[in-house]
Amino acid sequence: MQFDDDAQLDPSQVEDVRASRPRPGGGGCMVPIGGRGGGCLLLILTVAGMFLFGVFPSPFSGNESARQGGGQGGGQQPSAPGAPGPAGNLAARCRTGADAQQSEDCRVVGTVNSIQSYWRQAFDERGRRTYTPAKTVLFTQAVNTGCGTADYAVGPFYCPADRKVYLDLTFFDTLQRDFGAEGGPFAQAYVIAHEYGHHVQGLLGTMSRVGTGSRPGAGGASVRLELQADCYAGVWAQNAVKTGFFREPFSKKDIDQALSAAAAVGDDSIQRRTQGRVTPDAFTHGTSLQREKWFTVGYESGDPKRCDTFSGGI
Repeated sequence: MQFDDDAQLDPSQVEDVRASRPRPGGGGCMVPIGGRGGGCLLLILTVAGMFLFGVFPSPFSGNESARQGGGQGGGQQPSAPGAPGPAGNLAARCRTGADAQQSEDCRVVGTVNSIQSYWRQAFDERGRRTYTPAKTVLFTQAVNTGCGTADYAVGPFYCPADRKVYLDLTFFDTLQRDFGAEGGPFAQAYVIAHEYGHHVQGLLGTMSRVGTGSRPGAGGASVRLELQADCYAGVWAQNAVKTGFFREPFSKKDIDQALSAAAAVGDDSIQRRTQGRVTPDAFTHGTSLQREKWFTVGYESGDPKRCDTFSGGI
């Protein structure tokens, strides 16, 4: 994952709120989706918080039925992460691709810039709708959002109410340490691209058509929504070098990092690790193989049209 040293970064697409503390409660109720009415964070983050990379509130507890409000996780809760590394003014620190090569924060900026550059181009080429940028918010431990107050246990997520991606960078340590993912810069890029896949779904109306109240299950709409976001992440990966932020196409090692992350957060993998058994009726994101498959479909085709996870089998 080699950035072009001369690429000009746009730090305004990323907000750094790691030095601030959220006010208790915060936010409010979500924007209604699919005509089903809104719900406050305790509901939305078990659903829209599922619009994250592959985990959800208490993601390591094995509470696969959390989005329905039932089921008790039997796994061990993660400990709160420590304080983040030094954070400062992104505009001053993240100016070029060379900065992205040296700093994790700037790498996030460069990745977000590339993802949004691709989707802006894709929307323009198809002449369907105008791509509306979404900011990524870097936080630690807890954050106020348009969907309410979220803590680090939610993992990365997209909030439809304020159209922002929320990211606590300590998540990637947990993913590697507790879930056996390979880790690496491109695993992080895949997570971010998946979240922006949900933003694209929101802009195209896919989220509204599916609805956040859809039932779980191996072939359910929730799984299909998540697998499409994985596919969109793969589509970006294939086209990323065309955005001008990367020096060369991603290597096999990069793609392997993404596939490892996808496999680590498959429903079956999480359930085995946290509850010792697999319960397909509680699937919300798809199996490890399905997540790998749909990222690969997107990556090998480079075409969003190939990401129709709602027709036929998955």
